[in-house]
Amino acid sequence: MTGFSFDLDGRVALVTGASSGLGRRFALVLAASGARVVIGARRVELLEALAEEIVVAGGEALPVALDVADEASIIAAYDAAAARFGPVDTVIANAGLNVAGSALGLAADAFDRMVAVNLRGVFLTVREGARRMIAAGSAERWHGRIVIISSITAHQPAAGIAPYSATKAAVAQMGRSLARDWAMKGINVNIVCPGYVATEMNEAIWDAPAGQSLLAGFPRQRVMDDDALDPMILYLASDRSRQVTGSVFTIDDGQTL
Repeated sequence: MTGFSFDLDGRVALVTGASSGLGRRFALVLAASGARVVIGARRVELLEALAEEIVVAGGEALPVALDVADEASIIAAYDAAAARFGPVDTVIANAGLNVAGSALGLAADAFDRMVAVNLRGVFLTVREGARRMIAAGSAERWHGRIVIISSITAHQPAAGIAPYSATKAAVAQMGRSLARDWAMKGINVNIVCPGYVATEMNEAIWDAPAGQSLLAGFPRQRVMDDDALDPMILYLASDRSRQVTGSVFTIDDGQTL
């Protein structure tokens, strides 16, 4: 029996929403496993710092300004990736935003922004990636990998985030449909639904009364560490996941039990 490996040497991975949080973590983990990473987001100064961190650690990274709500920006990011590293064969569609609050008072333009980024942006990102994978011969190599980051709120109701939850449910179903569409194109499309993860963006929440109440409802009464998704992301990006497509993986430390 051969050893199990998450070696991503030779892969070119595009990570959206890479300036902070989970996207930043994904970029670091992919690079540490040998992938050349293209890190995209709107906050370029944070991307440049991340790229430097990756390079210092021995990896390769290219920061690109990227707004997933803008198709031209997406195309430009893929063009930059191809010019520097060659065709992208691995996409982590992670970019997303939330405007929390009662649906009764949510402004229509806030709803539209969430749809533009969380749903339309994911579609445009993975479609452009698939087009390029197919052009590069994915049907012959069975090498294409797309991972869409959804959320446990796609199937677990939560107060105050109805539109966000709807977009996350939509991308999960969209991902499964695209997996079917591209099944013979050598592209695997899978969806990861993370639970609540401790990041710098949400650390203040858990000390607040609402956060404490949420924690008390979790069977293990804790949030996940930021490395909780590492094995699944690496697996789905690797050659070992060749026969896995159209799957939805919930990783939440039992938070939805």
